[in-house]
Amino acid sequence: MSMDTAELLELTTDEVVTHSYVRDVAMPSGKTMALLTLDNGRDHTRPNTLGPATLIELSGVLDKLAARAGRGEIAAVGITGKPYILAAGADLSKISEIPSREIARQMAQLGHETFGKLTELGVPSFVFINGLALGGGLEVGLNANYRTIDSSVPAIALPEVFLGLIPGWGGTWLLPNLIGIENALKVVIENPLKNNRMLKGPEAFELGIADAIFPPVNFLEDSIRWADGVLSGTIKVVRKNEPGKIERAVKWDAAVGIARKMLQSRIGTVARSPYKALELLKGAKNADKQTGFAAENEALADMIAGDQLHASIYAFNLVQKRAKHPAGAPDKSLAKPVTKVGVIGAGLMASQFALLFVRRLKVPVVITDLDQARVDKGLTYIRDEIAKLLAKGRISPDESNRLNALVSGTTNKADFAQCDWVIEAVFEELGVKQTVFEEVEKYLSDTAVMATNTSSLSVEKIGARLKHPERLVGFHFFNPVAVMPLVEVVRTSATDDATLSTAMVTAASLYKNAVITRDTPGFVVNRILAKLLGEAMHAVDTGTPFEVVDAAVAPFGLPMTPFELLELVGLTVGAHVLDTHHAAFPDRFFESDNLHKLAELGHIFDRDAKGKIKGYDKKALAIVKGGTSPMTADQLRLRVEDGLADEIKRMLDDEVVHAAEDIDLCLILGAGWPFQMGGATPYLDRVGASERVFGDTFHNPPIRGLA
Repeated sequence: MSMDTAELLELTTDEVVTHSYVRDVAMPSGKTMALLTLDNGRDHTRPNTLGPATLIELSGVLDKLAARAGRGEIAAVGITGKPYILAAGADLSKISEIPSREIARQMAQLGHETFGKLTELGVPSFVFINGLALGGGLEVGLNANYRTIDSSVPAIALPEVFLGLIPGWGGTWLLPNLIGIENALKVVIENPLKNNRMLKGPEAFELGIADAIFPPVNFLEDSIRWADGVLSGTIKVVRKNEPGKIERAVKWDAAVGIARKMLQSRIGTVARSPYKALELLKGAKNADKQTGFAAENEALADMIAGDQLHASIYAFNLVQKRAKHPAGAPDKSLAKPVTKVGVIGAGLMASQFALLFVRRLKVPVVITDLDQARVDKGLTYIRDEIAKLLAKGRISPDESNRLNALVSGTTNKADFAQCDWVIEAVFEELGVKQTVFEEVEKYLSDTAVMATNTSSLSVEKIGARLKHPERLVGFHFFNPVAVMPLVEVVRTSATDDATLSTAMVTAASLYKNAVITRDTPGFVVNRILAKLLGEAMHAVDTGTPFEVVDAAVAPFGLPMTPFELLELVGLTVGAHVLDTHHAAFPDRFFESDNLHKLAELGHIFDRDAKGKIKGYDKKALAIVKGGTSPMTADQLRLRVEDGLADEIKRMLDDEVVHAAEDIDLCLILGAGWPFQMGGATPYLDRVGASERVFGDTFHNPPIRGLA
């Protein structure tokens, strides 16, 4: 290597090295290909990764292959991976251990220098994408002369901006110059921000990422045969999506401008990585390869040194690890079988429950309501949604028929007798919920689990009239039910382990992440949102303009402003949530008469015919007019930060959840708090709110960038 790698080698302790194994392969023409296989010696549960030792070994092997090519011993170099996996990119645990910006820049340079050798071998290079190829794994292929792809590959992606990084080993320059700026924007920015969407093999081929696609049977043999044809000239490689003069002159800048506006409207401007990636993609229009790679080096060094990467890795580990092993969950063996589900209610939320349960559990689901008309309306919604899934090709005709056959409705709660799991989604009023459970319990077996979807009421009080309160559990979904991945599972003082275990296993069967919480007002998400929204409305009530409030909370990087969130959840619901928390904690939570008046008005914003916000409604402004003690944005920001730090500390002291990690997991999965911020507690530590409020930090050491 031409660069000094001594400091990088210090990062290789415990690195699972992905080795470069080479064997010569005779091609049909009689020419020899040196086939390099990337393999870390582990099974498919530990994908190949690309740490410093891996890159240094690969670089050395490529040097030897270049020497062999110079001697005429080989006509081509091919690279593939172990079964089902090419490579999953850099080892994130190693990235988080990088001690300085300079070492980060050297890591970027090492990748560029190593992969860059694929076009300096003296013979053509081919990468045969035989499986998972993410981040640096895909960039191995992009740096080669040619690529083939297995049609069964399930995941091709450059997910870096999702994790607070940028594609730093050639992706932001090579990809747009290979497949055009619009396609590159989709892969580098749009897909990662759609919950880290991956491309399948055929999709990657259609975009032009690969030059040829072959079925998994004989994929490697077909790829080698194809490569031989390229070498002999019998196969001409035509890249239909490669950008031409018109795209560079006209479409390139326009596409980048559209993407920038999309980012601003969807995620605001706090997250750095998408904008840095956008800047690099824009620069790829005119910059040569060397300049593009140099820009990636500096950008990657900045990202690694910054706060957002470390917060993103923390958030990623929460979602990938902690969510799969929930704190405080009883042994799964205690869970009761769920062979039939009853849903009390047939409104929109209840119907969404029924659809989710029948799709995921594939057991009979029966819904009930006060009269047959409401039941029929709920059944119509469910069957219409099943029809939409069929029309989109998401389910087969046979599955559609099975799902429809499993769903039924009734006005007779005696029809719930065979249900193992009953969940209610009726009006958010204590007496109503108590009554429906009291009525249905008499028909249930002694082992059936009862679940309430309440968002703010005491689960224990809901079960006050039950003969068996030990089998009641809170099971709080978030709207829309099919999309939001979080369920807050609420354990009362009476809930037994078998009931709790059943709830946790059921949540997993529904493809939801469950966090166990104590029975306390607002549980986790609504309690924190009530604090945020209550402070926002209190500021408006006391004379702070809406726009100043928006500016005050903008550094949190939330997906929408407090007032957009209030309109989304419903102003009446929002007012109820604030009232509930004020009643429970009057010294710390505000109620707002103005919010009730805004609820009567029905909106806060003035919107156009398409629903786009034009500004704040004049009538809404008149309602909140009159406050005499406005705050500046900085004053309010500090107040909100300190208020959240105080409330979260109280929640942890009261053991509402097991750890700060559970609160951040809830906010990320249930309220859309951005990965790049790591949820709430890393942010509150970084800005000093934790120290100001309780003289310590939620995390020791705090989760932040390099000093």
